[in-house]
Amino acid sequence: MGAAVRKQYLLLADKPIVCHTLAVFDACPCIQAIYLVVPPDDLKTRSGKWISSLGLHKDCHLVAGGAERQDSVYLGIQAAWTRGCEIVVIHDAVRPFVSPAIIEACVSEARVSGACIVGMRAMETAKQVHSGHIERTLDRNAIWMAQTPQAFHLDLIRTAHEKARTDGFTGTDDAMLVERLGHKVRIIAGSRLNMKITTPEDLILAQGILQRMSS
Repeated sequence: MGAAVRKQYLLLADKPIVCHTLAVFDACPCIQAIYLVVPPDDLKTRSGKWISSLGLHKDCHLVAGGAERQDSVYLGIQAAWTRGCEIVVIHDAVRPFVSPAIIEACVSEARVSGACIVGMRAMETAKQVHSGHIERTLDRNAIWMAQTPQAFHLDLIRTAHEKARTDGFTGTDDAMLVERLGHKVRIIAGSRLNMKITTPEDLILAQGILQRMSS
C-alpha cells in the first residue's frame, strides 16, 4: 500500500477498514465470538482503542500475531481452540464488504463438509507464464479466484496448520493447508464486491463502493 500505517488501519469513511469488517461479523447471527489477530505492538494501542469505540455486541478477543500471516492465523486458531469452538471462520481484515449472507453460507457448508471457502469464477482469460513468456492458456471455466471467508471444522484446520509447521510449508491461503491433508474443500460463490484492499487504487474503489452502498 505504501502508506504510513498498516493497511487495515487506513480510513474508509472516517473509520479504519478493519472496523467495517468487524461490524459485519458482529452482525452475523452464526458468529459467536471474534478473534482479531494483530501485530503485538498494536494490542494495547491502535487496535484496542478502535475496538473499544465500536460498541460490538459480541466478545472480541485480541490475539498477538506472528511473523507471517500463516503464523498469525495459527495463533488465532489456538486461541479459539482453548474456548472449545466447533467452526472457525478465517477472514482478511481488509475485505470490509463481505456480507452476513456469505458468511452464513460458508459456515453452513463447512458444518457438512468440514471445509468451505468462497471465491469467484475467473472472468478473464488466464495465462500460465514463466520468465515473462506465456507457456499455455488455462481453461478459465475450471479456475476460481479464492476469497475469504474460509470456514473449517476447528480440529481439521488446526491439524492442517500443525502439519504445515512440522513440514516447514507455507501456503498462500488456509484452504491450501487442508488440501495437503487430502481433505476435499468446498468452494461457493462469493461476491465481486468482496474485494481485498491492498493497493491505493483498491482504496479508491472501496470508497466508491461504500458511498454507493450508503446512498
